[in-house]
Amino acid sequence: MSFHEYCGCFYAALLQGDSSWTTRAYILPLLCSPLTADRQANITSMLEQQADRVMALGEWEERWQQNKIGFHQPEVHKMLKKNIDKVLNGRTGVRFFFPLCGKAVDMKWLADMGHSVVGVEISEKAIRQFFEENNMTYTEEPVPAIPGAKVYKNSEKNISLYQCNLYNFSNSIEGQFGAIWDRGSLVAVNPGDREKYAALIISLMANDCRYLLDTLLYNPDLYQGPPFFVPDEQVHSLFGSSCGIELLQSEDALTDKQRNWGLDKFLENVHLITPKSN
Repeated sequence: MSFHEYCGCFYAALLQGDSSWTTRAYILPLLCSPLTADRQANITSMLEQQADRVMALGEWEERWQQNKIGFHQPEVHKMLKKNIDKVLNGRTGVRFFFPLCGKAVDMKWLADMGHSVVGVEISEKAIRQFFEENNMTYTEEPVPAIPGAKVYKNSEKNISLYQCNLYNFSNSIEGQFGAIWDRGSLVAVNPGDREKYAALIISLMANDCRYLLDTLLYNPDLYQGPPFFVPDEQVHSLFGSSCGIELLQSEDALTDKQRNWGLDKFLENVHLITPKSN
C-alpha cells in the first residue's frame, strides 16, 4: 500500500465512521502530508527523542538470563503468515535470514515448509531454548572467522543459529539470502547504529531477496524504547537508494502491554523491501 492509498483508506474510513482507523490519526502527518520542511523537522524531532538511547549487548543477555523476554512471541507472527506468499513469490527451498532471532518459533515454521534458516543471536540461552523447546537435536561448533562465536545446527531441518555480535556476521560466513524476516530487529538495535545495520542487511540480500520488515510507530516522547520508533521515512532513507519499498500492511497493535508503557497509540507497519534491478 502506498502512502496515498493509505491516506485514502483512512479518510474513507472516517467518512464511514470506522473508529478503528481513528487510532492512526496521530501519524497522518508522517504519512500523508508533503515532505515539507516542517514535516521533516517534526520527524527529526521525534527521532531525536531516542537518538542517544543505547542498549549494550550485555543488557540483552541479562534479559534472557532473567527471563525478561516479553518481546518473544510463542506463536508464529501473524504478519509473516499473512504475507508469506509475497515473500516466497512462488519459490521453494528459500534461504531465510533472521537477524537477532532469539528463539522465534517462526524459524521452525519456515523450516517445516522446506526452507533453510540462518539466524544470529547474542544469547546462548535463547539459541539452546529454541532447539530444546522444539525437541530438536543440535550440534555446537566454533566459527573460525568470528573469534569467540559459535554456531548451533540442526541438519535435519537445515537450521543454523550463530551466537555472536550481529555486526561481526557477514556474507562471507553464509553467503547471501533469498529472504529476510525482520521482526523485532531493526526496532531493537540502537538508533545510532541503524545505518550500519541497514548496510549489513543490504549486503546479505541476494538479487532475488525479499525482505519483510516490521516497524513500529508511536509517540517517542512517551516511551524511550526498546522497541524503538522507526518512521516510514527512515525506512526509505536507509534502504531506498538501493531497494524498492512497499508498505504491505498497517495495523493498530495497541495492547495492555503498550498501555503500561504509557502509550495510547501504537501502530505496526510491514514493508516488503527488494533490491532494485541493476
